[in-house]
Amino acid sequence: MLNPTQQNELLKLARESIKQHLAEQDLPPHLQADQALQALAGAFVSLHQDGELRGCIGTFNAERPLAEVVQEMALAAATGDPRFPSMEAESLDAVDIEISVLSPRRLIEDPKQVEVGTHGIFITRDFYSGVLLPQVATEYGWNREEFLAQTCLKAGLPPEAWKDPKTSIEVFSAQVFGEKETPDAGNPGTR
Repeated sequence: MLNPTQQNELLKLARESIKQHLAEQDLPPHLQADQALQALAGAFVSLHQDGELRGCIGTFNAERPLAEVVQEMALAAATGDPRFPSMEAESLDAVDIEISVLSPRRLIEDPKQVEVGTHGIFITRDFYSGVLLPQVATEYGWNREEFLAQTCLKAGLPPEAWKDPKTSIEVFSAQVFGEKETPDAGNPGTR
């Protein structure tokens, strides 16, 4: 668990990275002093503008330091999310940043093991996959079945695909923090 100082350092790194990248300047250095920010972890960075999702990119791979992952995911959310046009420098001030530091995923055998408000879901079947972060279900007031169905839709699968034994369901948790609370996350199928 990151303390508030560490959270603020990551949020500052994400914002400065986007700002300098959009201005075609060198990126700020990764934070080296704090060991917690150098731990290997996966993370998602979500960008919101006027309460609506503006970009969200992440990785589960815990092969690089958290600070490096956040910096890379922030840039990808700002300029590489295929659902949105690349961000312009002048719009950065209107954007709020949210970071989700992820636990490792674990396979579950019974969908009843999904805990709404605690777990995010990663669903795969054949070549299809989809993920929704833990906070999405609570933001929309979904129950377990709705959360599973929405994750299937995100994966491009029928909403009942989670009931099929060929569908793999993994859960994970996240420490979520941001620059400010977002009252509406936009389209539920986007994060």
